[in-house]
Amino acid sequence: MDMPHTLLKRHFGHSTFRPGQRKLIDALCAGRDVLGVMPTGAGKSVCYQLPALLLPGMCIVISPLISLMKDQVAALEQAGIPAACLNSTLSQEEYRQVLRRAHQGAYRLLYVAPERLTTGAFLRLAAQTPLSLVAVDEAHCVSQWGQDFRPSYLGIPEFLSALPRRPPVGAFTATATRQVKRDIAHLLQLQDPVCLTTGFDRPNLFFDVVEPRDKNAWLRTFLARHPQQSGVVYCSTRKQVEEVWAMLLHSGVPAARYHAGLPDEERRLNQDLFVCDRAPVMVATNAFGMGIDKSNVSFVIHYNMPKNLESYYQEAGRAGRDGSSAQCILLFSPADVQMARFLLELPSDNQALTEEEQERVQRQDLQRLQAMVGYCKSEGCLRSQLLGYFGEQAPQHCGNCGNCGSRRVQVDWTVEAQKLLSAVARGQRLHPAGLTVPQVVQMVQGIPGGEMTRLGLDRLSTFGILPQAQAKDLEASLALLVEEHCLRHGPGRPATLLLDHAARPVLFSGAKLLRWERQPITPAPPRPSLPTPSDNALLDALKQVRSQLARKSGLPPYVIFSNLVLQNIALRHPRTKAELLQVSGVSQAKADRYSAPLLEVLNRF
Repeated sequence: MDMPHTLLKRHFGHSTFRPGQRKLIDALCAGRDVLGVMPTGAGKSVCYQLPALLLPGMCIVISPLISLMKDQVAALEQAGIPAACLNSTLSQEEYRQVLRRAHQGAYRLLYVAPERLTTGAFLRLAAQTPLSLVAVDEAHCVSQWGQDFRPSYLGIPEFLSALPRRPPVGAFTATATRQVKRDIAHLLQLQDPVCLTTGFDRPNLFFDVVEPRDKNAWLRTFLARHPQQSGVVYCSTRKQVEEVWAMLLHSGVPAARYHAGLPDEERRLNQDLFVCDRAPVMVATNAFGMGIDKSNVSFVIHYNMPKNLESYYQEAGRAGRDGSSAQCILLFSPADVQMARFLLELPSDNQALTEEEQERVQRQDLQRLQAMVGYCKSEGCLRSQLLGYFGEQAPQHCGNCGNCGSRRVQVDWTVEAQKLLSAVARGQRLHPAGLTVPQVVQMVQGIPGGEMTRLGLDRLSTFGILPQAQAKDLEASLALLVEEHCLRHGPGRPATLLLDHAARPVLFSGAKLLRWERQPITPAPPRPSLPTPSDNALLDALKQVRSQLARKSGLPPYVIFSNLVLQNIALRHPRTKAELLQVSGVSQAKADRYSAPLLEVLNRF
């Protein structure tokens, strides 16, 4: 019996290993140190979680963030694997209880922050408990050349040397240049490690860089075109987060915010709102995201240019973790370069480095900033540029980025704009405070009754002037008219639309409105199979069941099942528990726990 394969299916629901996983798993099980560099979503965690099941003793996982620990422990418990974490959110009694249970051998994996490794209680636990291995997650944090340097990671070798017996050590990261990989191996004192880099490419991600005149208007247009999708909007400063978050709320977008200046409780609440899909858009600084394993993130927008390509690729990689198509778009402006340079030139508060080392880090940071600017201004394949930066050969034409996957053409949309502006003008005469976006959309579509009758909008000549238009397209066009200063938002909430100074020339003086649209010139790469239209009702029903199960268990929906697993279930339509187990991503533990409500829905269809 091939025990690794058996456990992979039993606990994680997969019949085959992903590239590189088996090599790292076999090395750890043989007592070798490993260094694994694998892109986000490639299954790094399985590379140490599965050896933790195969080897005697307890695996210690060194992890940098509380959110990462919580997500991993919740997922392991769902997979039927006993695990726990030690972090600052635990009360003293809870902390002591975890230590007691760890002493008793209750856990196969114990997650801990690097700062806690050298505390007396934890050192005693590690010295008295048989350890199967030590896994260092987000291992790039050990390198001062990495984008997330944490001095506490430098204490890991001291912790290892204090153990009665040094277990095998596995270091894992998603983004690492050659320099950072050398640093990881050297600073963690890995012993003759098996090193594996599986490649950085994420074919399901579409990359683009745009330079809008008005970022807020562009963002509103984008979100209007992607309603109900979940995504992250990254900003470079807390102030920018507050401004963008307030703007989106004012525009009716259900968004949450996250940055280090918020109280801990609010950050936790906002993160829960996002991961549980109650606030589909998160506006955040880079304080948000490391280890957030939310699988249904459909887009990552960078409102400001990051300071380096390592940070950009890691943050953009939080989209499409389950393999579904996702968009990674950077909104570039020359002012971003000045802001990034200003932030890099601030005096360092890192007391672990000498003045000479701080100067060297700053010079390196400025070089990395230049590489980031080069990406933003590149006219070649964006994917090729990203992969080349990480030392990976790539074709010069990927067909799935903004530079090589499409061409820009100008489209005259003056007639549609005039109809929308006329509708807003007539509504404004009737209601001087203006109409909301949904009211304008319903009016031009000619949807009878209800609010249209109450407000008298069904008596206007513009009622039903665009009867065939889709609501999401009309919302996007209205957002674009705001960007063109033909419309503006009125005060108060919900926001209303009012005519702005550029409307008159379009309505009365023959001014044209042109917009750039992208047209595909090459086919995009194959995408994961999605349910056919006939499966949509079934998929919706499965998502509703997942939401109910998530609320009942207090877990994010994606921890129960990812969107891709639900799509596979809808496609294969299993009728029995045995057939459900054949779906990729359905483990024995999850089938035991959730087959009854899932099969009830499946058998109704």
